[in-house]
Amino acid sequence: MYFEDIKKFLKNTPPFQFLDDAVLDSVVNSISVDFYPKDTIILKQDGPPSDSLRIIKKGGVRVSIKTDSGEDVVIDYRGEGESFGLMSLMGNKQKTTVTAVDDTVCYLLAKERLLELIDSTPAFTEYFLQSHFSKYIDKTYRELHGKSLFYGSSDHVLFTTRVGDIALKDVVKVIEGTPIKEAARVMAAHKVSSVIIVDKNNLPTGIVTDRDLREKVVAKGRDVTEPIDSIKSLPLIRVDANDYCFEAVLKMIKHNIHHVLVIMDGNLRGILTNHDLMLLQGKSPLSFAKDIESQTTIDGLVPVAEKINKIIGLLLKEGARAVNITKIISELNDRIIRKVLEIAENKLGKPPVSYCWIVFGSEGRREQTFRTDQDNAIIHADMADETKRKEAEKYFSDFSVFVRDCLVKCGFPLCPADNMASNPEWRQPLSIWKKYFSKWISSPTPDSVLKSLIFFDFRPLYGQFDLADELRAYLNNALKGQKIFLAKMAGVITKNRPPLGFFKAFIVEKSGEHKDELNLKVNGIGPLVDIIRLFALESGVNATSTIERIEELRDKNPVIREMGNDLGQSFEFINHLRIHHQMEQIEGSIPPDNFINPAKLSSLERKSLKEAFHIISKIQEAIIDQYGPGMVGG
Repeated sequence: MYFEDIKKFLKNTPPFQFLDDAVLDSVVNSISVDFYPKDTIILKQDGPPSDSLRIIKKGGVRVSIKTDSGEDVVIDYRGEGESFGLMSLMGNKQKTTVTAVDDTVCYLLAKERLLELIDSTPAFTEYFLQSHFSKYIDKTYRELHGKSLFYGSSDHVLFTTRVGDIALKDVVKVIEGTPIKEAARVMAAHKVSSVIIVDKNNLPTGIVTDRDLREKVVAKGRDVTEPIDSIKSLPLIRVDANDYCFEAVLKMIKHNIHHVLVIMDGNLRGILTNHDLMLLQGKSPLSFAKDIESQTTIDGLVPVAEKINKIIGLLLKEGARAVNITKIISELNDRIIRKVLEIAENKLGKPPVSYCWIVFGSEGRREQTFRTDQDNAIIHADMADETKRKEAEKYFSDFSVFVRDCLVKCGFPLCPADNMASNPEWRQPLSIWKKYFSKWISSPTPDSVLKSLIFFDFRPLYGQFDLADELRAYLNNALKGQKIFLAKMAGVITKNRPPLGFFKAFIVEKSGEHKDELNLKVNGIGPLVDIIRLFALESGVNATSTIERIEELRDKNPVIREMGNDLGQSFEFINHLRIHHQMEQIEGSIPPDNFINPAKLSSLERKSLKEAFHIISKIQEAIIDQYGPGMVGG
């Protein structure tokens, strides 16, 4: 009976199903069985290679890799009928960690017997060498690029090259008090575009670039005998030599600079310039930022904005993580919006009162991919004078409509719900915004909770940031002890469950345009973002980015302490699928959407997506337990 059970199982399991009865019988006679309790590490990364091919009879395993940064990244889940250990068995080192996710039973085929089959059975050989090796390496490692594993080639320089590889060099320095003329001579002699200003203790206190010399000295006819530190720039932006060049690019874009200091073991070891990065990569997100900054009209800005989506394809090609793609795209979109606001002020004149332009939704969380709807508002200072108040209302009415229309030209669609500053409701003095927030929290009707889910992700983008900071502080204080409001919010977000049914089967659309598909944004990313927002509001966390919120919550929320890594990886993976899906649609001249057919995903992708949905559902259940079914459901 034991023999027949194994034979029956293998006859339905590739590649054993390709063997004739006599060979299969000999294989069955050589099979052994092993049992691994849940959470057992079966094979360990960098440990000894596997001595057998293991075929899963019952249960399942998780395959993961530890990155250079120490992060464990799940790359596959395998279940009944699938095998593991082949690549390890064929080499001399175990490159992944394989862990039992349930009580697992495996059939073991020893290395010697497996090699005999590969040598003697063409169908068996073809399956493993073509189906397993080629598919696994090509597909899985390509997917790994989306999870920040920097396996790459020359196409992935931005995400595979560390700053120290190109920027560790002697730093050209001058001491404070050195005349501008002498510092310029030093720069010319060393043929560099910048010089570091140091104090008497050789500690850096500023930087002067060739742009500073042009704009602050030559253009203004400044006396070149003045001390060089009179034109130095602060703050000094730094990167670590072990950071990937991507991090330097992001800082350059964010701070509108072309030089960053390189620190190694706490000491200044070099300067990285945008020229270094251009030479390294050939083209860079920095060039897009420069193009945006150089525009002075909307007509000039439009063609530059149209190019930004192309950068997503470049970043995908380079193996960027989804979270890094959204950071870059959000920074570039921020630049476009700020440039539009500058153009609006130049056209309409300076506003009669200080204001702050805020954004929310995915824009507020810095989680944009392809251009998303406008989600913006204006907070302006309170005014006692009625005439001034009317003047401000007229100005901001004209201003917000102009900005709205310009953003449409630049590819930012209108918000279908009219959550834009052009709507009078969403351009108000700070005192009114405080009343809005207070009302939503104290009277948590379904509409109030919905508005909270949208607006509480606000982020200042332009203008007087103190206004937004004061509103954030007010919100944090107003939420203290508001269990009923938080329970109502918990009730809303836990009703939106990931599309996973019994036995982890996907729940898809039964009919209509998206038959057999599911919505990754609404039913995948949405519930996860909502969970993290709730925890952030509970704890008074100021960050709006989902990943940043997870990091800040690690010491404040027990659920995040236990499952923060899983949530972060789930967020990354779902976004990774979504971005790739939308990129393929755009390349096929199809308007991008969020609907995918899970049947068209690879086995690895389906399993990872199911696991992500399962994690979200598990935490939603924990939220219901925390607040009590009565409060959440009320």
